[in-house]
Amino acid sequence: MTATGRLGRLARGVQTFCCDVAEGFFEITHNGFAVVGLAVVFSVMTLLARPDLRQAGEAQLVTWLHARQVETLGLVPELDAIDRATALNPKDLPKQQAAVAYWLSKKYRVAPEPLSALVAEAYEIGERTKIDPTLLLAVMAVESGFNPFAQSPVGAQGLMQVMTGIHSDKYENFGGRLAAFDPVTNLRVGAKVLQECIQRAGSVQAGLKFYVGAALLAEDGGYAEKVMTEHARLQQVAHGRPVPIAPPPTLRTIAPSPAPSVQDAEAPAVIS
Repeated sequence: MTATGRLGRLARGVQTFCCDVAEGFFEITHNGFAVVGLAVVFSVMTLLARPDLRQAGEAQLVTWLHARQVETLGLVPELDAIDRATALNPKDLPKQQAAVAYWLSKKYRVAPEPLSALVAEAYEIGERTKIDPTLLLAVMAVESGFNPFAQSPVGAQGLMQVMTGIHSDKYENFGGRLAAFDPVTNLRVGAKVLQECIQRAGSVQAGLKFYVGAALLAEDGGYAEKVMTEHARLQQVAHGRPVPIAPPPTLRTIAPSPAPSVQDAEAPAVIS
């Protein structure tokens, strides 16, 4: 056999070998895909027939995705955290309420979104308790300057500076005394206390004196006047009138002694 013949024979052998390898690879791959397809179909049928397995798989997938997100972001995401926020877009409020929210925001240097939530709540509570909502907002302004975590030396707490210890029964329906630091809860409880004070005293002005704990004093340290002055400003703002932004009023300086309650009409009070 010549050299040319040997080379031709070798080339045909290599070609045959390559064809066999390619055919075998195709066969294996084809069969492999078929096996994968059958496995997928079987898995889907199993999950459809066993909802408990499907739920377990979904839970594992969510857990894995959550872990990956924590690893990527470097913090634990909590999509429902927005539900804890006391905030509203002021643009979603009625025109009158939005005007009040923006004005208070500028004067007290508080973000308009949480103030919008408080304004909306004050208007809702005011309708229910027959108290002018701007009066409730004026009380909050004078009492705490819209600081939901404010606390006086004698234990008055939150936006409306309610004596939590004395009025703990009113917080029972909101989960306990710590609810005093929830702005909306504090507003609701404070409004109820103010309503009781006004009913007992017979007028708003006298009710404010009861509320501050100065019912047995000749003077209340100017507390009622401060509240009524701020109330008048807010009424003008609510009616669309321009009102200058004056410095915030000094927070109240009346404290009961021996301090059974800031809102207790029977408690003697001293001016600090």
